[in-house]
Amino acid sequence: MTHCTMDDLVALRAHEGSVWARTHLESCDVCRAELDALYQRIAQLKALPARAPARDRWQVVRQQVVAERHQRRREWAGWSLAAAAGLAAILIFRPFAPGIASADELAQAQQASAQLESTLHQYGTDGRVESGSAASLAAQLEDQIAAVDGVINRLGNANGAVQEDSVVAMWRQRVQLMRQLVQVRVTRVSYVGL
Repeated sequence: MTHCTMDDLVALRAHEGSVWARTHLESCDVCRAELDALYQRIAQLKALPARAPARDRWQVVRQQVVAERHQRRREWAGWSLAAAAGLAAILIFRPFAPGIASADELAQAQQASAQLESTLHQYGTDGRVESGSAASLAAQLEDQIAAVDGVINRLGNANGAVQEDSVVAMWRQRVQLMRQLVQVRVTRVSYVGL
């Protein structure tokens, strides 16, 4: 036997229940007991005392807000002081650690070079016709890149801080040459693709 759902019972309480629910309620003791329990719960909820905040709470609330504001200011002051101390430490001790900056710059230059090489492979030489000046310029740039690669190879085998700065400078030069080569190749492809 199918019993009334809670939605059916609430609808019956509001005098909006379906015909089936009304006829079922007349014959089912379980559903009638559940409807009576629903009425009792509603009556108990209505019997609860109304809770309202006291009218004289303004001073307590204001003090709490002011205290929280002061706490936040102290926290921000602490974080600001820590950040300033960290910045001062970096500025003071940076000259004693030149390899860290060079390593970061070297990694950035190598990553830029790798991205440019992947871009070049996208546009590749697929047998399209290009002008003699564009082909000559591309060949010159490729020769310069090969020369820079040779210097990077030689400097990479040597040790020392002077070589490290030179390696970073050579990688930057390689990135500039690669950008120029990409520009030549992309321009050729876009003109030929018209």
